[in-house]
Amino acid sequence: MLILTIESSCDETAAAVVDGNRNVLGASLASQIEVHQKYGGVVPEIASRRHMEAILPVIAEAIEQAKISLDDLDAVAVVNEPGLAGSLLVGLAAAKAICVAKNKPLIAINHLQAHIYACKVAFDEDLFPCVGLIVSGGHSSLYRCSGPIDFEPLGTTIDDAAGEAFDKVASMLGLPYPGGPSIQKAAEKGNPKAYDFPRPMLKEPDRMQFSFSGLKTAVRYKLMGTGKVDYEQLDIDEQTRADIAASFQEAVCDCLVGKAVQALKKCRAKTLCVGGGVAANAKFREKALDAAARYRFKLYIAPPSLCTDNAVMGAIAIERYKAGLFEDLDLDVSPGLVRDK
Repeated sequence: MLILTIESSCDETAAAVVDGNRNVLGASLASQIEVHQKYGGVVPEIASRRHMEAILPVIAEAIEQAKISLDDLDAVAVVNEPGLAGSLLVGLAAAKAICVAKNKPLIAINHLQAHIYACKVAFDEDLFPCVGLIVSGGHSSLYRCSGPIDFEPLGTTIDDAAGEAFDKVASMLGLPYPGGPSIQKAAEKGNPKAYDFPRPMLKEPDRMQFSFSGLKTAVRYKLMGTGKVDYEQLDIDEQTRADIAASFQEAVCDCLVGKAVQALKKCRAKTLCVGGGVAANAKFREKALDAAARYRFKLYIAPPSLCTDNAVMGAIAIERYKAGLFEDLDLDVSPGLVRDK
């Protein structure tokens, strides 16, 4: 089995070729981080235009690395949900074109399910059933995962995603985008107990939800009070910046790990699988490992290279191929929807 997987849900254009044993034969990725840095976040229109420029070269590189031709493929898989509408459409159009030209079946990929499946790709172990935690710039979600493509939503964020909060707080602190790596670096010299920021939702174990807007606001008030302040005019010393970064990071990680533990108890599960860009954060990984040892559950976190958006995690298409789950060519994108079938 040879499957071409395509990822273009946000600001990374990626393609990979995988076989039925989850071996990665070729993988290519074009990042847009530098393009969006000056805006402090992803600009959807710019992202979709960059995808249009990168999609064909990225696919060609993945195919070349795999030393195959498009004729050798058994299927083409593409992320169609969730994500930015314009970005998703570029990848879907490319996938459909190949399917029509080469008479190949089309497979739809749920981006969030693929983040969890990255753990399966990395560790090649039987992970299911498990609780899945996705933590990224656009998503903070918990799932009961009975199988690799059998996901039941448990809860998500009611406002900002964790990665979004990292980006916004980084901007407040005058740190560059993306915020996750910037805050982690600044926090290395800070005291995580310098400021007692709130841990929203942790005292509500029956609610499988996250909330980071209030935490973000608490950081703002600590920096500048409740009045109107120009961030660019804000003057804080490096130690204060480091202490706030460390304290904020500590609070976010406590929330993520704490709610994941509550989800494990609720589902009576013994395995936690984690994916998404924020899962690359060193403090988060440290706290997750500590919790796994304390509460005695198995922990799988995708390696950093598979945490951020990539096409290798699209190997979940193997499971859909085996189950005979193919799509008609009228498949559309679902930017804000999550497939739970």
